[in-house]
Amino acid sequence: MHAIMGITGQVGGALARTLLVAKRPVRAVVRDANKGAAWAKRGCEVAIADINSAAALIAAFTGAEGVFVLIPPIFDPTPGYPEVRAIVAALKEALEAARPAKVVCLSTIGAQATQPNLLNQLGIMERVLGQLPVPMAFLRAGWFMENSAWDVVPALETGVIPSFLQPLDKPVPMVATADIGRVAAELLQEHWSGRRIVELEGPHRITPNEIAVTFSKVLGRPVRTELVPRDSWEALFASQGMKNPAPRIQMLDGFNAGWIEFNGGEAGSLKGKVDLEEVLTGLMERQSAGKVDPL
Repeated sequence: MHAIMGITGQVGGALARTLLVAKRPVRAVVRDANKGAAWAKRGCEVAIADINSAAALIAAFTGAEGVFVLIPPIFDPTPGYPEVRAIVAALKEALEAARPAKVVCLSTIGAQATQPNLLNQLGIMERVLGQLPVPMAFLRAGWFMENSAWDVVPALETGVIPSFLQPLDKPVPMVATADIGRVAAELLQEHWSGRRIVELEGPHRITPNEIAVTFSKVLGRPVRTELVPRDSWEALFASQGMKNPAPRIQMLDGFNAGWIEFNGGEAGSLKGKVDLEEVLTGLMERQSAGKVDPL
């Protein structure tokens, strides 16, 4: 039995579907029963657990051969990251008590970076959970190709995509959520001891300009990328309601300057199979169907 957090999102859903195809039993860990209903119909067990409740997580993880850990993204954290520290503390207590045979945690490119930035939250997770006496794999994924969901409406309405990734011809390590889910499922079916790190990106690195070119191909009309001036970011994010935009800005600076990178660089990362055109086509189909899926 594999207990899967985040199963209602794109990564967790892809992971669960891969395990079900392989005839592996799945326990869907969800916040409420309604969110687990669709997975119950697929034959999954359903465990109700709030991510901040160690007691509920212990119950959800107990008896599981493997556990997939996914921390929900916190884009506007309180300084010092108390939100993620509380989540990680609950997870640590739960995993220590449940003692599954293995754990796969979704982490991120740049989790090891010492410079202050938003991805430090996953670095905190790695350091705390990495201390547990359980076989632990941290799956460090590149920038999600599905982040281009934010570009769908501008591409359709104006043909101009704003980009915080700069310069526009700089390749960025990106990966599709389908590949993340597939690799996580493969890891859960492997056996190892100790702590391991798997770094994952797509078939090739992608520039912001390539995103526009691919949108043009999918839509059959011109789309171009336009950079968002760096000196406008703080005011822009504040106008969108962010109270603490500094970590997000620091993260973007890290991608743009190149210090957010895999430990092994491009040569040392595992390569996915899903390309950008497939992802953007899927995003357009979901837009047409009126669906907005969480990651």
